[in-house]
Amino acid sequence: MVPRSQSSAAGVLALLHEPDPLFKQHALNILCPLVPQFWAEISEHIALIESLYESDALPKEARYSAALLASKVYYFLGEYEEALSFALGSGDAFAQEARNHGSEEFVETIISKAIDRYIQARSEERDGTIDKIDQRLQDIIQVIFDRCISDGEYKQAIGIALESRRLDVLSFIYHQTRDVSLLSYAMEVVLDTGFQLSYRDQVLQFLYPIFPSPATEDGSPHILSVTRLLITLSNPALTVPLLTSLVPGKPLLAYQFAFDLVEGGAQDFLETVRRDLPDGNETTKPIFDKLRSILTGQESVKLYLEFLKRNNHVDLVILKNTKDVLEPRSSIYHTALTLQNAFMHAGTTSDIFLRENLEWLGLASNWSKFSATAGLGVIHKGYFEQGMTILGPYLPQSGGESSVSGAAYSEGGALYALGLINAGCGSSVTTYLRETLKASQGEIVQHGAALGLGVAGMGSNSLEAFEDLKNVLFMDSAVAGEASGYSMGLIMLGTAAAEPVKEMLQYARETQHEKIIRGLAVGVAFIYYGRQEEADETIATLLAEKDPILRYGGVYTLALAYAGTSNNEAVRKLLHIAVSDTSDDVRRAAVTSLAFLLFKNPSHVPRIVQLLSESYNPHVRCGATLALGIACAGTGLQDAVEILEPMTRDSVDFVRQGAFIALGMILVQQSEASSPSLASTRALYTKIVADKHEDPMARFGAAIGQGLIDAGGRNVTISLQSRAGSKNTSAIVGMVMFCQFWYWYPLAHCASLAFEPTGIIGLDANLRVPKFDYISNAKPSLFAYPLSTKAPKKEAVTKVATAVLSTTAKAKAREKKKAAAEDSMETDDQTGSKEGEGDVEMKEVQPITKDGDVSPINPSLSDAAEASTSSRSVKKVEAAFELKPNFSRVTPGQITHITFPTDCRYQPVRPLSARPSNGNKAGVKRSTLFASDKYGGGGGILMLMNLRPQEETEFIEFEPPVQAIPTSEAPVSEATVQTTGSTTGAHIALDESAPEAGAPASFEYPFENDA
Repeated sequence: MVPRSQSSAAGVLALLHEPDPLFKQHALNILCPLVPQFWAEISEHIALIESLYESDALPKEARYSAALLASKVYYFLGEYEEALSFALGSGDAFAQEARNHGSEEFVETIISKAIDRYIQARSEERDGTIDKIDQRLQDIIQVIFDRCISDGEYKQAIGIALESRRLDVLSFIYHQTRDVSLLSYAMEVVLDTGFQLSYRDQVLQFLYPIFPSPATEDGSPHILSVTRLLITLSNPALTVPLLTSLVPGKPLLAYQFAFDLVEGGAQDFLETVRRDLPDGNETTKPIFDKLRSILTGQESVKLYLEFLKRNNHVDLVILKNTKDVLEPRSSIYHTALTLQNAFMHAGTTSDIFLRENLEWLGLASNWSKFSATAGLGVIHKGYFEQGMTILGPYLPQSGGESSVSGAAYSEGGALYALGLINAGCGSSVTTYLRETLKASQGEIVQHGAALGLGVAGMGSNSLEAFEDLKNVLFMDSAVAGEASGYSMGLIMLGTAAAEPVKEMLQYARETQHEKIIRGLAVGVAFIYYGRQEEADETIATLLAEKDPILRYGGVYTLALAYAGTSNNEAVRKLLHIAVSDTSDDVRRAAVTSLAFLLFKNPSHVPRIVQLLSESYNPHVRCGATLALGIACAGTGLQDAVEILEPMTRDSVDFVRQGAFIALGMILVQQSEASSPSLASTRALYTKIVADKHEDPMARFGAAIGQGLIDAGGRNVTISLQSRAGSKNTSAIVGMVMFCQFWYWYPLAHCASLAFEPTGIIGLDANLRVPKFDYISNAKPSLFAYPLSTKAPKKEAVTKVATAVLSTTAKAKAREKKKAAAEDSMETDDQTGSKEGEGDVEMKEVQPITKDGDVSPINPSLSDAAEASTSSRSVKKVEAAFELKPNFSRVTPGQITHITFPTDCRYQPVRPLSARPSNGNKAGVKRSTLFASDKYGGGGGILMLMNLRPQEETEFIEFEPPVQAIPTSEAPVSEATVQTTGSTTGAHIALDESAPEAGAPASFEYPFENDA
């Protein structure tokens, strides 16, 4: 017999009106399971149910049932706060309900609301709004914690504990599990999910003493986490004791921490640590001296410089082809090739292209000359030992600025280049740049000196340098003032200093020069770098300004203050500005700035900007291209490439320009095996650059893209985070400056600040580089260098046989026969003469067979050819792994495939990366990552334990630096260096004193191709 379904709850509801408590209790128990079906009918009696919950006449169990029934009714009515309140009063009845099938959604919702209520209550308790949290709420939260811990869901418990600021739970979980990865997870959560700055620091200071002391025996998997924690806090009081404690027994770990701190630490923080380190005793003094040397940053820079020089794989054919097709007399094309060459040779110290093309270099004029000279700073980036020597012919001489026409451009460019060379270790040249800035009178030289000072002294917090720049600013020169605005922000990077910001904004509102306003607006953004909520007031002020340039600065202030946090509120603000602001520049900047918030989650960016990439406004589309390029740089992310490829055919030239540049950033260090779009993108660059009918802006973008995709001799990637996972300050600043190339091309050189060498550089205890091999457990083709471009072959011109018509052949045959007849003096009648007047037989020439072509005459030869062809067609099976020597390139995607053999003499003191190794899983295209999925770093400089110190060691020898020119000699003139540079000179110089060249041949200028 089929049971009849219930059509109404009226009968059960009637029992609630019965005077007997037993009937009421029975009705309440029956109604609870009926709520999903009859909640609308039951809700009409909600007042009665609430009164039963509050009645003292009913037993406790009945009141709990009434509370649970009321909670479920309010849940179905959508009144979740009321539902939670009654659920808290339902006691054991709610726990029983959680075990019933079909109640999962109700229970999960109530628990979620309870957690939210608890987090809010904890916040109100701290603020003093409430005295005490409801004990029932605390009990249910404790049950949640206990259940998570008993089920092994530790990360859920850590998340709730961090949100509710229950740090005691963190400590309890760690002491119960002794799992260091949970501490690392807690640190990543608090750093990457937008917690307030003060609370973030509180959590990090709580976690730091809980981390176990690092040791070399177990590989110390948490070293990268501790490094990131120290860099974020930038507290010498924590860092110095750690290094000091490691020196006596674990000097290798101390060196490793020092190298890792240099990767992401600010200059003023590192300088304080160096100063506070003790001198040590006779035994430890050499170790402390080495630590101080490492913390200057110069040791790292020297090692990476040597790495880039040794592994340089620049394809000069690409540069030559670009030079041949771009008109050198056009300023935009000359600058494009200058930047392409600078990016491709960044850090390699190779100026061979400039040496071989002195004539092209000599065509630079005015600001093109400034950019060309500054390009030397990118090429020699990190060669701080010889920076003054390399740029000596260009720098202003002791007598002051040169009076030669146009010399100011090369002098300003040289000062800018000097800053780029010393970026990250610039304390040695900041004094020289300050003195030059004060002594110079021309705005061009001041412009270069100011930019160089800002880049070299980035984050130094030097008030003297700030004052010098402010004095230049107050001269109200548009060119010098713009550079001063940027550099004032760079000097005070991340300090959130109120007084400098006040002065800068006040002057920005007073001046009439747009260039100065823009420089100051972006400078303010630099000052609030990483300060999160501390910048909110300034951001609100700037975004409310009438001047669109100040609103532009407000957008970058928002992006830099919350850089890398993926803060939802900041993202929401930027998206709103991107679709609502009246200024195209502000809208473009808002879309681009999304990259600086989301670069730790690159896979999310294509989905966010996809609709913006289809906007009707070309400036928004352009911003979307750069957002994809910066956020997904070096990842080869196919989703981003698929959005950008159609944009390379956009109807607006600057959108195409942005798409070409972004593709270069995304596909840097990708191979054809790992990225299917690489070959087509390279071919597209070549086609666009060579197309004379293409817009100059698009050709400029394609040339820059070519430079970025092969940057640093194909040995660097573009990454906005350090290998430990912290924000890469230098790279973020460099990319913000690069984005300003829209207004001022020389700022594009700053993209080199984001270039991060990708290699494994192993060092022993004496900081020397031993020779040894490690294993890459992946097919070599997956991470191989791209094949070199083949130079076009010059085909020899061969004389083509003259075509002979049949009528001509007949006529010649007749004449030949007639002459033969007359000469022979034969008297016989020639009866067959008429037959010879017919068509001439055209003999078919048999082709000569080569190497066994199919031939009917010699089939055996044909068979032999087929056999040889088939043998050639058999492909060589690619190895599943390869041995790589120390000091070789290892791309970010390859890091997880790297292992050190167990029998290897040298073993690293810390893991290669924060990500797990793929072991022997060869050929994997995309490694499986855990919480550190967003980190593209790893490798870098590794300290090595020598397991067999008694054996003899071979070392990699470095080339000695070029000897500096003695200061006592007379200064070298530019003309001299220009003349001798191609043979014996060490450097290239632009000739200022050479006689003027003759007038060029007349030509018709294609005005229709101008931008």
